[in-house]
Amino acid sequence: MRTEVYRRRLSREPKSDLERAARRRKVRVSAVPDLAVREWLAKNAADIADDEEQKRLHAAVEPFIGAIAGRNPRRSEMGREIVRKRLARKYGR
Repeated sequence: MRTEVYRRRLSREPKSDLERAARRRKVRVSAVPDLAVREWLAKNAADIADDEEQKRLHAAVEPFIGAIAGRNPRRSEMGREIVRKRLARKYGR
């Protein structure tokens, strides 16, 4: 079931070619981009899976995921109060 919308503008010639190809293959015009995307993804899946740079970056970041820490564990709860104090210090209000 399709749930997402993707729009792409085409000039007349590619649109005509797309409609002609869809008629020859007896598929809806709306199905052709979906088929093209699936084919492209299948061809490029190996490149994505084997991308060593991405693996290296993920490994470098992994230790820090969910590890942000500060001195005050309630800081996020006290955001309004902290901002007001800083503004009062800066502007003397």
